[in-house]
Amino acid sequence: MRSSWRWRAARRLRVLRLVHSPGDLALLARIALVAAVAPALVRLKLSSLERLLEPRQAPADAGAGRAEKIVTFVDGALEAGRPLLRPGCLTRGVTAYYFLRRAGVDVSLRFGIGQMGKDLAGHCWLEKDGEPYMEPEESRGVFTAVHTMPSAGGGP
Repeated sequence: MRSSWRWRAARRLRVLRLVHSPGDLALLARIALVAAVAPALVRLKLSSLERLLEPRQAPADAGAGRAEKIVTFVDGALEAGRPLLRPGCLTRGVTAYYFLRRAGVDVSLRFGIGQMGKDLAGHCWLEKDGEPYMEPEESRGVFTAVHTMPSAGGGP
């Protein structure tokens, strides 16, 4: 039965199978903390939000494996942390951007708007080399960016 509490609990705890070291556990805990405060952070002025999210110095590139682990941990933390952690593009985007930039991944965070049926909708996503990065296929090409981080001249 899919709606059973055991099934939901097992699904939420599957992120723990990804933890193989104390460093992984620390990363997961830091991701959960940033995800918890992300809804408050996005209420700041965009310039203030960018200053908080950008690393103070340019880190060395940590490689694709590290980037994939970060995004997997972000998605896992959001799944496991419900209802305390808000799932959604803003929390996911801000949290992943924060950690990916610190890992040396040259990504941008885009905020956009698009037509979803008869309604306008907002969306937040990551981009790398001008393409959506580790994003679901269904959101591609639907939204037009209205703001991008890092802004021109921003970043380390």
